[in-house]
Amino acid sequence: MLREPRSRGGSEYVHETLRPGQLVEVRGPRNHFRLEPAAGYLFIAGGIGVTPIVPMVAAAERAGARWRLLYGGRHRASMAFTADLRRYGECVTLAPQDECGLLDLDAALGAAGEDTLVYCCGPAPLIDAVQQRCPAERLRVERFAAPEQAAEAPPGGVIEVELARSGRTVRVAPDRSILEALLDEGVDVPNDCRDGICGSCETEVLDGEAEHRDYVLTEKERREGGTMMVCVSRARGQRLVLDR
Repeated sequence: MLREPRSRGGSEYVHETLRPGQLVEVRGPRNHFRLEPAAGYLFIAGGIGVTPIVPMVAAAERAGARWRLLYGGRHRASMAFTADLRRYGECVTLAPQDECGLLDLDAALGAAGEDTLVYCCGPAPLIDAVQQRCPAERLRVERFAAPEQAAEAPPGGVIEVELARSGRTVRVAPDRSILEALLDEGVDVPNDCRDGICGSCETEVLDGEAEHRDYVLTEKERREGGTMMVCVSRARGQRLVLDR
């Protein structure tokens, strides 16, 4: 695990506190970057963002789907999994920036048919560039961090959140997130990033309409309104009923 002093503390904790043989409690994995069935796929990866793409490529190959991978990095020597990806031949395009410049997204996306799902993982500038060029309903992304403008979203007014399991009602002030209000009331809500990118706090919405501000749900999932990320999303009205 990379030691990152500017993280939320987990990296420092692993390096400074944990010792060989020590037991650590973990929760099961959550996958909000799932490979959905499709006739074709275009995978776009930047740097270490190729990590979740590699098993997707293997799954697409096994399924006999049409697919291509456009994979960029700063230098060829720093690009992970290139030896494993060699087996796929011309389906994989490696584009080190010092040799090829920036990825040719216009060409790659322009050649992708309407039945092609686009999966992108990498640094924010790459994801933003792909989002500008690809219809939202065909695009699936996974971010390393929330965009800076996420914090600028207007907080809205006071809302009431009813917890269906206990029958309690919690008032959420304009300057507080639903997650913060629930934690203050002793409600146990799994959470991690608090930026709307990890999906840990995903909660089922039983009544009311959520104003989605996360980077996890697809446009289709947002329209269906079945769940929300309570760390950043709020209510379009003044009341929500949640499965908590």
